[in-house]
Amino acid sequence: MPCNSFTPVFNRRDLLKSTAAGFGSLALAGLVAEESRADAAARKQATPLSLKPAHFEPKAKRVIFLFMHGGPSQVDTFDYKPLLERDHGKPLPFAKPRVFSAPTGSLLKSPFKFRQYGESGAWVSEIFPHIGGQVDNLCMINGMHGSNSRHGGALLELHTGSDTFVRPSMGSWITYGLGTENQDLPGFITMCPTLTHGGVNAYSSAFLPAVYAGTPLGNASIPSDQARIPFIENAEKQSRSLQRMELDLLREMNSDQLASTGPDSVLESRIESFELAFRMQSAAPQLQDISDETAATQTLYGLDQPATRNFGRQCLMARRFIEQGVRFVQCTHSYKWDQHGNLKADHSKNAREVDQPIAALLIDLKARGLLEDTLILWGGEFGRTPVAQGDDGRDHNPQGYTMWLAGAGVKTGIRHGKTDDYGYYAVEDKVHLHDLHATMLHLLGLDHLKLTYKYAGRDFRLTDVHGEIVHDILA
Repeated sequence: MPCNSFTPVFNRRDLLKSTAAGFGSLALAGLVAEESRADAAARKQATPLSLKPAHFEPKAKRVIFLFMHGGPSQVDTFDYKPLLERDHGKPLPFAKPRVFSAPTGSLLKSPFKFRQYGESGAWVSEIFPHIGGQVDNLCMINGMHGSNSRHGGALLELHTGSDTFVRPSMGSWITYGLGTENQDLPGFITMCPTLTHGGVNAYSSAFLPAVYAGTPLGNASIPSDQARIPFIENAEKQSRSLQRMELDLLREMNSDQLASTGPDSVLESRIESFELAFRMQSAAPQLQDISDETAATQTLYGLDQPATRNFGRQCLMARRFIEQGVRFVQCTHSYKWDQHGNLKADHSKNAREVDQPIAALLIDLKARGLLEDTLILWGGEFGRTPVAQGDDGRDHNPQGYTMWLAGAGVKTGIRHGKTDDYGYYAVEDKVHLHDLHATMLHLLGLDHLKLTYKYAGRDFRLTDVHGEIVHDILA
């Protein structure tokens, strides 16, 4: 077509209108691109442990888990059974579970006296006088039950939600979901963790990135005053600036490796672990030095007594860690509560070691205003039978037992659920470990159905395909 035959499609007004809109679109595209680059830069600067938004407004910001490894007896601690005392020596009037570790006999009354404490009038064994004084701050769950009667499986179910497969621990799921408030410390710390019944799998991140695994302070064979956060020592002959140069070179080499091989969560987590260790050099030593605690505080936790010193230091350190923004802290009293025999002497000794420190932790947190947004969880991997094993012992019992919670978001001075008249089976308002996990996540502002991680072709979660929030215990 000849040029002089061209007929314009737009008049002048339409042309100006069109180009003006075009300039606006270009400007908008430019702004969006800048925001995208800013977001990308922020993501690049953020660490895997950076703070992440909860799914909804949380009641709790952090968790302290007081783990009584071995399985405390509910009928000798927090689940008073008058009929067990009345019918001592008689056969259990209903069928026992099919699974047990060794044959058991007739009903065995508790060797301990119970009394009522607080305004709530909760019955507590004489072996826990200090915790008894705190019952109005506690939410007792008497209807707990699990799926496994063996220490290994039950311990892993409590910590990971699975008694069969290696899965991420609850501390790992929580730090994965929320990150941590202090980038100079791990998000998940476990003090003096057990060496048996699952060992490291109780605090591992499994298929989650390794950065979410628990950082152990020592282990069950090491006194708590010798357990330290493992970090790179700042040797006198190596300046901080030189260490920084070495780490920068190492990061550059690892980044080149990632560029050539693609994403590698193991290598990426290793890079983060080096960086965290470098930062911890400034934060960890002072934090682990409790000389700045008053004599009254150290006495409160029982650090002046041989029986309470070890667990007392764990509880005191738990308070110090959560004060500095650590998301999940576990204190382990390991492995002492497995009384197949010698029940009276050993349960008395075990309780004496933890009773005062635990009460001190509750008192201290409340005085500092930390209990209102810190969730405390106490318990073992299962309970024990109300029937005798030998002359003075009890077998494992996951059918019905007690755990308690305190702090952020839970009702206080209440008992939820119950076991039968002798304390064998949970029979009313039963709470499975999956339900406990779902409720804990809910208190932290996490929907347990949405906290997922894709692995091996499917989405996984702490509660797997189970779990109901126990709304009746929520404040």
